[in-house]
Amino acid sequence: MRCTDVAIVGGGLAGSLTAAMLGRAGIPTIVIDPHEHYPFDFRVEKIGNALQLARLAETGTAHAVLRSATHDGENWIARRGHLIDKTPSQQHGIAYHDLVNAIRIEAKKHPVETICGKVAGLATGSDRQAVTLSDGGTISARLIVLASGMSTRLAHQVGIGRDVLSKCHSISVGFDIIPVGRPAFEFPALTYYSETPNDRTPYITLFPIKQRMRANLFVYREANDPWLAQMRRDPVATLNGALPNLRKITGEFHVAGDVRVRPVDLSVSTGYRQAGIVLVGDAFATSCPAAGTGTDKVYTDVARLCGVYIPTWLKTEGMSADKIGAYYVDPAKLACDAWSMRKAFHFRRTTIDPGLYWRAQRLARLAAGSGKGIIRRTLRTMRGLEPQLLNSRWVRSEIAEPDPARPDPNIGDARPLFPLGPSANAAK
Repeated sequence: MRCTDVAIVGGGLAGSLTAAMLGRAGIPTIVIDPHEHYPFDFRVEKIGNALQLARLAETGTAHAVLRSATHDGENWIARRGHLIDKTPSQQHGIAYHDLVNAIRIEAKKHPVETICGKVAGLATGSDRQAVTLSDGGTISARLIVLASGMSTRLAHQVGIGRDVLSKCHSISVGFDIIPVGRPAFEFPALTYYSETPNDRTPYITLFPIKQRMRANLFVYREANDPWLAQMRRDPVATLNGALPNLRKITGEFHVAGDVRVRPVDLSVSTGYRQAGIVLVGDAFATSCPAAGTGTDKVYTDVARLCGVYIPTWLKTEGMSADKIGAYYVDPAKLACDAWSMRKAFHFRRTTIDPGLYWRAQRLARLAAGSGKGIIRRTLRTMRGLEPQLLNSRWVRSEIAEPDPARPDPNIGDARPLFPLGPSANAAK
C-alpha cells in the first residue's frame, strides 16, 4: 500500500495540471493513468486568446506549454467568401497529447509520483480514501481528485451521477488541410463563419501546429447523421458543399490524413458533494468545444482547487463533505461554469435557430464584425499615413514653432496622433 496526501485519478489535461500545481506546492501527490506518455487524442488543439493564456499562467505551466506550441500572430476573419478583418492573435496551436505531456514533464520536476495503471475501485470517507488498482495494489490518500473526463464508471461507484443537459450538443471534426498548387496558405490563421443556418456550421478555424495547417470544424448535427460519414469519406467535396464560398479565401485545398469526429454531450455531475473526493474539469461538467470555453473551465477549476482549497484542507484533520463543498461554490468557479454553459446554448441558437430574434442576432453579429473590421482597417491605414503626417510641413511647424499667442500644453507632445498601440487592441 502506498500512502499520500492526494491521489489524482486521470492524467489528462485536468489531472496533469493538478499534479503540476500540487507538486510545486510540495504536497505529496500520486497520479494514476493508463498511459506513461499520453497518446494522440482529438481534443483541445489550441489556446485561443489572451484570457485563456492568463488562466493558464495561473497554474504556473504556461512557459512549459508555450514552448511546445505554435503562435500564429494574426487571424483572418471571413464569412460568405468575404474577408472581414485581420486581427492580432494570441492563438497558440498545440496537439492535445503534446499539451498534456508538456505539463507532465513540468509535474515530474516536483515530488509527484506517477503510476501507469488502471483504477478498479474507489472507497471514500471523512478521513482517508482508498484507490484500488487493477493489479491489486492500493493507494491510501487523504483526498481523491477525480479527473477522469467524461467517463462515469468510477464516479458511479461512489454514488456520483450525471445529468445530460443536451445530447450531442455539438460535433467537432479535425483534420490537416494542405493548399493545392502553392507552398502555403496566404493567411497565418483563419476563422470562417457559417454562410446560412442550413449548413448547421458555426465556423471552421484553421491554424498552424508546427509545420502543418490544422482545421477544426464545428457542426450541430445528430451523431448518426449521414453527413458525418460523407465527411470522413470525401472531406473536400463535403466541406465545399457546406461552405461553398470558403475556397474564395483559402484557394483550392485537399485534406491529408485521418478525419477525426468527436460528438460532445453537455452534461453535469450530480451527488458530487461528498467526503474525501473532489471533481475537476469534464469529470464535473462538460463544455461545448464550438464555444471554446473548455480550457477556461479546466484552468479555473485547477487554479482554484490547488491554489486556494487543497492546501487549506490539508492543514486540518479530516476531509468532510462540508469542507470540500467550499470549492463547488467558489465565486470564480461558479462564474466560469455559468458563463461556459450560457455560451454553449447561445452559440448554438445563434447559429441554427430559425426564429426572428436569432436571425436578428446573426445579422447583428455580422454587422458588428464588419464594423470592427472597417475600424481596424482604417486605423491601419492611419498608422501607415502617420509618418507622412508627422513629416508634413504644417505638422513640423506646429511642433517646432508653437504659436505663443495660443499656448497649448499638447503641442510638442511626442504621443502618436491616433491610439494605435496596445490601447487600441484592448478596446477591441
